[in-house]
Amino acid sequence: MRAPLPTPPVAVEAATTLRRGVPAVLVAFPGDPVRLGPGGGGDVPTGVTGKAGATTRHDGTWYVGAGDGAPGDWRTAGASLIRALHGDAEQGGPTSLDVRLPTDLDPAAVEAFALGAALGGYRYRITGTEAPKRVKSLRLVTAAAAAVDRAATLAAATTLARDLANTPSNVKDPAWLAAAAVRAARDVPGLDVRVRDERWLADRGFGGVLAVGGGSARPPRLVELTWSGGGSGGGSGGPHLVLVGKGITFDTGGISIKPAQGMHLMRTDMSGGAAVIAALVGIARLRLPLRVTGLVPAAENHVSGSAYRPGDVIRHYGGTTTEVTNTDAEGRLVLADALAYAVRTLAPDHLVDVATLTGAMKVTLGVRTGGLFATDDDLAARLLGAGEAAGERWWRMPLLEDAAEDVRSDIADVRQCPPGPGGITAALFLREFTGEVPWAHLDIAGPARADKAYDEVVPGATGFAARTLIGLAESWVGADVAAGVGADGDTMG
Repeated sequence: MRAPLPTPPVAVEAATTLRRGVPAVLVAFPGDPVRLGPGGGGDVPTGVTGKAGATTRHDGTWYVGAGDGAPGDWRTAGASLIRALHGDAEQGGPTSLDVRLPTDLDPAAVEAFALGAALGGYRYRITGTEAPKRVKSLRLVTAAAAAVDRAATLAAATTLARDLANTPSNVKDPAWLAAAAVRAARDVPGLDVRVRDERWLADRGFGGVLAVGGGSARPPRLVELTWSGGGSGGGSGGPHLVLVGKGITFDTGGISIKPAQGMHLMRTDMSGGAAVIAALVGIARLRLPLRVTGLVPAAENHVSGSAYRPGDVIRHYGGTTTEVTNTDAEGRLVLADALAYAVRTLAPDHLVDVATLTGAMKVTLGVRTGGLFATDDDLAARLLGAGEAAGERWWRMPLLEDAAEDVRSDIADVRQCPPGPGGITAALFLREFTGEVPWAHLDIAGPARADKAYDEVVPGATGFAARTLIGLAESWVGADVAAGVGADGDTMG
């Protein structure tokens, strides 16, 4: 079975005029009385409140509430609208509509609305039944075409990350994930992908990846994606950003096996790797003028006679040794190899890893906020700002130095699971492999998955962090480029 990839989002496009005979959507704002946007002359229909995301249909016209008009409200409005329109389409309603946005609407709000509309109706389903009728296109009447185009790129990246993480693990193994990265990059000029197999990993001493993948009949891979900045000097004058994403395509826990309840969700344990692949595709599509490399160490953590054991000592790329204490803390072992490889061979100026790493972070921050650890305040600020702009929430966590000594091992250089607060000690373990490079660790164990819809998120893999990573890369380029406008004034696709 070959799972569908990618899932096409709703085509959200900018337009300058309404189409004749096409149903329209009007915007409403709360108040006493409720205010309507362009085209909303006359009385406000009963039931139209203007509350963010509230949708109502009256006499063939749809109304959607924009709330207080913050970007988050507009994102919620777009997502709620497309869900309502999909439901209507399934009952025979139209599959293409026009939305009249206020003429003075800020481009950031236009982008947020377009993003919500493109992502709110996402569906990943493998079925033998005929797919229901869905909305195919939504045209936004606005002058902010560049904002709509950028939203389409961000939505495509988020959709790709969701698709990769949602794919079931009887289909998805390390080789499949690597091939999916190659396919995703195929139509993006300038984005290079190299796939390293288990022999290459063994020859170069990637002991963490090999140990974690040793229990599976499906061998590990290292995926390396390279964006050099788009030519013409590219990113030669900017920083080299390296992104590392955990790519555990299924996680049984190994010999330290997980409880059966919830193990089926471990198909999404490569959500960090999915975010990195999707971010590199998005960065390349935006043609950002800086060098970005993505590394995804991919393995399947399984149980067999060849599985690694608690008490083993493994040697990582570069020579550092780790005492294994829990085979279900496998993510930090594969990340350690990739981080050490990045530091020793890629000469990064900034290094960021992202992973569904610890249940402790999910307990600490819940399921809608990611944990951020950083050795550099500027890098942390850029990530927090990128997350806020992307609608992805982060909370900076401390790297407690009084716990750092606990990372040391009696029989190896470091130990895998030091005592103490689990999310923090995991970050301190990873820090051992980052050298002197400014580094940040993003723990997305909570927000990488959702069990119910909210904002633009739907149940299943969320694609969390992909947009933040794209925004981080944009933080080092000019405002015009970040907005999707090239030096010659053309919109980037």
